[in-house]
Amino acid sequence: MPRLFHSRAKDASLVVILVLFAASVAGVLLIHPYDAWPAQDPAYHDFADGRTLLGIPNFWNVASNLPFLLTGLLGIALCRRAEPGSRAPWLESWERTALTVFFVGVALTCFGSSYYHLSPADGTLFWDRLPMTLGFMAFLAVVLGERAHPRWGKAALWPLVIAGVLSVVYWHLSELAGRGDLRPYILVQFYPMLLIPALLLFPPRYTHTASYLVVLGWYLLAKVLELLDAWVFELTAGHLSGHSLKHLAAAVATYWLYRMLRRRRPVAAA
Repeated sequence: MPRLFHSRAKDASLVVILVLFAASVAGVLLIHPYDAWPAQDPAYHDFADGRTLLGIPNFWNVASNLPFLLTGLLGIALCRRAEPGSRAPWLESWERTALTVFFVGVALTCFGSSYYHLSPADGTLFWDRLPMTLGFMAFLAVVLGERAHPRWGKAALWPLVIAGVLSVVYWHLSELAGRGDLRPYILVQFYPMLLIPALLLFPPRYTHTASYLVVLGWYLLAKVLELLDAWVFELTAGHLSGHSLKHLAAAVATYWLYRMLRRRRPVAAA
């Protein structure tokens, strides 16, 4: 019965993966490539808190990236010292590689996002988005391997990472050509947001994976704070903006993932 159950779960997860991918691609293709919206909106670079402190412009939007470096380094250290096996937070070496890529992306986000916020523009935004995309794609491969099939996650890791990088490069080159096209980048952002919660409905390979819901909750809060940048700045009487708090919420999400990895064990060994 367990084998039959897992076989059916694998088949069902494949259907979910393909259906959500087809729906995501169809949704993105509905956006006309040369409409105004697929290009980067210049207003995106207008943040509520532009204060200069200690000679650093947009100080709090820059400084609030430091937790990414801290959580990224914690995760990298964990990946370096934990060997795959029954007492490690992963069974296979590719999972450690994927999580290393994820935490490297998190650590580099500190530098990319800080560089962007020192001088917000399309050119610097490229360096903000590039490491974040590394993290998103590696994280998707991890969840894919845990909840669908390990071989699928392993096979998808580098194609996903390359696709993520190419989506940012394509957007950047299209902006330089005067016909900005965000559609591939939108796809690599939107598809994981649909697929990961769906995959969490399938049986886990590890303990403590309910913590993924906490990680997603903090990430969702980060996105809400980003949208409410100016409103939060007014609510706090000009002390902190939504965008600065977005960085902190996203860093908490990555720390919670690190915390889960330290505690979890393979289900069979629990």
